Amino acid sequence: MPLTIGLTGGIGSGKSAAAELFAALGAAVIDTDVIARELTVPGAAALGEIAARLGNEFILPDGSLDRAALRRRVFADARAKQTLEAILHPRIRSRAAELALRSTAPYALVVVPLLIETGGYRDLVQRVLVVDCSEARQIARTMARSGLSEAEARAILAHQATREARLDHADDVIDNSGDLDALQRQVRQLHEKYLGLSGAALSGK
Repeated sequence: MPLTIGLTGGIGSGKSAAAELFAALGAAVIDTDVIARELTVPGAAALGEIAARLGNEFILPDGSLDRAALRRRVFADARAKQTLEAILHPRIRSRAAELALRSTAPYALVVVPLLIETGGYRDLVQRVLVVDCSEARQIARTMARSGLSEAEARAILAHQATREARLDHADDVIDNSGDLDALQRQVRQLHEKYLGLSGAALSGK
């Protein structure tokens, strides 16, 4: 398995933008949000279990998952949130590990928005990279990107780890408070670092 890095950050921090830049430099990017969507397409086993354990009201007439309704439910109901996580997280973790193992890239980035919260990737990733910015910037970006109200954006933040908790777990940090050029510079620097670490790991140093 190549050097595997867990990339995380709060909503609106710029995780996806950073991941795209790493991918353009040749890293393997494994996005757990993409895996989650793949696991909940019509006919998927996880979708059937969601219907069985949480209710058919989350399944739309075309057989797809009503993500908005499910999101509202888990935000309001801690038990439903735990049930959904028990259904999805082991499957997502297993698929991410499979993809990392099969990768031929110099290193792999596993993008996990709730990496710190779940704690389920500690034996898969060798380093944790946190994309960080101020809470005010997170909220502004989330509102602009998703059309959510400030209250809705703050509610999402309240369900995530604090900036301080993420930074406490970080081996590497990208400060995404600036512009795209600043983000690109930091990604390039870390890319060179990870290439070096990957080479050292392969040579047994």
